[in-house]
Amino acid sequence: MSIKRQKIIRLSLTYLVVMIMAVIIIYPILWVIGASMTPGTSLSSSSLIPKNPTWEHFKTIFNLEKSNYLIWYWNTLKISLITMVSSVIVISFTAYAFSRYQFIGRKHGLVTFLMLQMIPNFAALIAIFVLARAANLLDTHAGLILIYVGGAIPMNTWLMKGYLDSIPKELDESARMDGAGHMRIFIQIIMPLAKPIIAVVALFNFITPFTDFILAKVILRSPEKYTLAVGLYDLVSRQYGSEFTTFAAGSVLIAIPISILFLSFQKYFVTGLTAGGVKG
Repeated sequence: MSIKRQKIIRLSLTYLVVMIMAVIIIYPILWVIGASMTPGTSLSSSSLIPKNPTWEHFKTIFNLEKSNYLIWYWNTLKISLITMVSSVIVISFTAYAFSRYQFIGRKHGLVTFLMLQMIPNFAALIAIFVLARAANLLDTHAGLILIYVGGAIPMNTWLMKGYLDSIPKELDESARMDGAGHMRIFIQIIMPLAKPIIAVVALFNFITPFTDFILAKVILRSPEKYTLAVGLYDLVSRQYGSEFTTFAAGSVLIAIPISILFLSFQKYFVTGLTAGGVKG
């Protein structure tokens, strides 16, 4: 077989795989959009192109008298932004300390983080619930934010540490010779060079409150304090009058802030993920 024919076959197979993956990814999204515009509350008649499309479900979720959707959206955005900022700050300091300094317990600390990231948060639900109740953090957004930030530290510290290890330490030494202190080196030299991994960590921790259901369900009890995941679940878990099409409409709008943030940070992701994943 000629080299030219081999290239054509490889290219054709590549496009075939890409097309199959695109269908697998895009079809559910189009189906949810179609379901959100289907009249009624049932999904049995939903299709990619509804026969009588309607915007009624979107009007319903934006009506504060009929739905708490906007309240849930604001709660989720608030929790996501605070979690993202707090996680980036805490993880940056932690990863910098493990990357640049030698101290007692450093090795054991890294091993502990490695072990902790293997245990999912929901495996400690009982302990989390007891601690939240003892600290009077049940049914509060502050309690949920603390859980998200604490749960993000082990995995993201390893990820960011791997990236910081790839930044030459000679930069620190040169700045120190010029009289720069530890904080100045961290803020003015290391962090600007670590923008790719900061973007990755920020996106991961922004998405978590949008996608998490179990922890939010355990901590939050009042409907007006629900996040989107818990609130939308409430629409389809009712014994009577489950609103599946309204659920679909609410699900479509969840993608907006995540997509905006992803597109804003997109140029940093490949560098951040690859460098943080292989070095350390």
